Amino acid sequence: MSDQRQSTMTGGCQCGAVRYELKSEPTRASICHCRMCQKAFGNYFAAFTGLPQKDLVWTKGQPGSFRSSEAAERGFCRDCGTPLTYSYLEDDRISVSIGSLDHPERVTPEIQYGVESRLPAFAMLHTLPSITTEDDNPPEELAKMKSHQHPDHD
Repeated sequence: MSDQRQSTMTGGCQCGAVRYELKSEPTRASICHCRMCQKAFGNYFAAFTGLPQKDLVWTKGQPGSFRSSEAAERGFCRDCGTPLTYSYLEDDRISVSIGSLDHPERVTPEIQYGVESRLPAFAMLHTLPSITTEDDNPPEELAKMKSHQHPDHD
């Protein structure tokens, strides 16, 4: 039986093998600096927003999962490795990675967790010089960078 409730947001992995819909507005957007999130995302932090598990519907494929601790499990695309979810095993909420949303700009983090592991460079990243991809590469290199990732929609 398909879920007929209206979708509020959609998202998925980089290659398009796994897609999802959110059937309620996500809340409690956050970034987490803990070492597990740094490793899971290969980055300074992980960004998440959450909703009741019943409101996350997989519309294409199924994520792989990794139990990163005795308390939590992380979902990811088995094909491209995109981090997709985080959930506490004994909770009815699940978090989706903000970057996997088709429109991540719709979500603004409200709090930071795991700040004891925040990397020192994080505080100054916004001060680094900035340049667009187009301004940093000649046209022949830009042509080679044509994206193979799934578009931000179904």
